[in-house]
Amino acid sequence: MKMTTVCYIRGQEGILMLHRTKKKIDINKNKWIGVGGKMIPGESPAECIIREVKEETGLTIKEPRLSALITYQFIDPAPETADWESEYMFVFTADKYEGQVNFDCPEGDLCWFPQRMLPELNMWEGDALFLPPVLGDSPFFSMKMTYRGDELVSWSLD
Repeated sequence: MKMTTVCYIRGQEGILMLHRTKKKIDINKNKWIGVGGKMIPGESPAECIIREVKEETGLTIKEPRLSALITYQFIDPAPETADWESEYMFVFTADKYEGQVNFDCPEGDLCWFPQRMLPELNMWEGDALFLPPVLGDSPFFSMKMTYRGDELVSWSLD
């Protein structure tokens, strides 16, 4: 099972979001997501998110807060999504960071948005479910989401 991380960075300008537009084959193509990526062997979730944020934004986050664990399951994949595999995603927030955003991101376009505008973005349906408690600093939670292609067919809090 794949293990990934994502971070929602809060700054004076709002929440830093990534519009995934640059990879030809990308499960997140044209979606707005937080910054993050795949864990490498031997790496902790916190080490991964610090590395990924630095690689994608140029920022060095301080004291990332683990907010949620999301389990993704993909069923009946279409031929173009056949390589989508189930995953565990560790969701972080970060309020403290050093550096300036490098908007020349290899994954897509970075943009700050006021939190109230996030529901208007093209994002995964499940992200819209977990973002309010994550950004509201709710206690840690675990959620499972089942997708058929990019359609959310079920979800539950664990």
